[in-house]
Amino acid sequence: MNASISTPAASNSKRSKALKGVTLVVLLGLAYGGYEWYLGRHEEATDNAYVQGNVVQITPQVGGTVTAIFADDTDFVKAGQPLVQLDPADAGVALDQAEANLAQAVRQTRSLYANNSTLGAQIAVRESDVTRARTDLARASDDLGRRQSLVGNGAVSREELGHAQSQVAAAQNALVAAQAGVTAAREQLSSNQTLTEGTKVEAYPSVMAAAAKVREAYLALHRAALPAPVDGYVAKRTVQLGQRVQAGAPLMSLIPLKQLWVDANFKEVQLRSIRIGQPVLLTADVYGKKMEYRGLVAGLGAGTGAAFALLPAQNATGNWIKVVQRVPVRIALDAKQLLQNPLRVGLSMEATVDVTDQSGKSLSEAPHPSSAVQTEVYAAMDKGANDAVQSIIAAHAGKRAH
Repeated sequence: MNASISTPAASNSKRSKALKGVTLVVLLGLAYGGYEWYLGRHEEATDNAYVQGNVVQITPQVGGTVTAIFADDTDFVKAGQPLVQLDPADAGVALDQAEANLAQAVRQTRSLYANNSTLGAQIAVRESDVTRARTDLARASDDLGRRQSLVGNGAVSREELGHAQSQVAAAQNALVAAQAGVTAAREQLSSNQTLTEGTKVEAYPSVMAAAAKVREAYLALHRAALPAPVDGYVAKRTVQLGQRVQAGAPLMSLIPLKQLWVDANFKEVQLRSIRIGQPVLLTADVYGKKMEYRGLVAGLGAGTGAAFALLPAQNATGNWIKVVQRVPVRIALDAKQLLQNPLRVGLSMEATVDVTDQSGKSLSEAPHPSSAVQTEVYAAMDKGANDAVQSIIAAHAGKRAH
């Protein structure tokens, strides 16, 4: 009998082993599918996510020629540190002229206040003239009365009587003139007081206008030095030494890498369960799967990427094919993790949102604390301009300021 012919028992054993193998594969597939289904209900993931951050543009507020560049690409700079210097010569000349005009305006205004005292003294002089004119008129009237009583007995001639009458008329005219002088002096004082009452030298219109010119020239001079608005890293430097730049021209960018976030672009069908405040696990291609970042959903975009495209889709024309849209979801990162493992703007990320807790809201009702971006660098220039104005006014306002 041939030994190569298998017995029925051996064939059954092989079929049994194959059946067990298929059954095991099916069970493992079902287990894996069940596991993935169970976890998938509580997660939404996407690899369409990128690191974003504030890209602070360094642009001059005044035009000028670049005389110095103090920072280059990849350099770290502190807020207030000078980055670019423009030629300040023209702005310095303009400031000197503005300061001279302010000093002249202050002194001219002081003369207006001083005229109040002078015009007040002139009124007193005019009033004394009125008193003297009245005395002269009374004396001339008495002389005329005495001469009129002596005309009848011939003691006083007609000629002498006529002289007495002329003196009375002259005294009356002098009194009228003196009274008119008092009125004119009072009008001059009132006119001068109209220019000065209710205000001080530093608040006088011409002084304020000259002070504004000083502030303008002061700011133009100090804006020739471009400071760093925030702490950050220099990127995309395009300015060159000797270049003539205009106001608003981009010279370089400054990126604060401590203030980064992730924009994860989820499909519209994935947004059903995403809520603000849900935890997120992220991985960056630059570090690999071993480094996981912890984040929180900070907000959902107000529109899809297509809605804000430069050339938005015209779905009402031609043949229409439905395209699944994506909405950017902002994810706030852990500041400590960013410090230990820094990221760069534009890096690729993978984001997985835990959507188990859906008690949060899909629209924020208040600004996120980390969204505020501000700088106090330029406030120092305004304070310096005001200090310069006050110094000039104090130097030319005299010992007694009104």
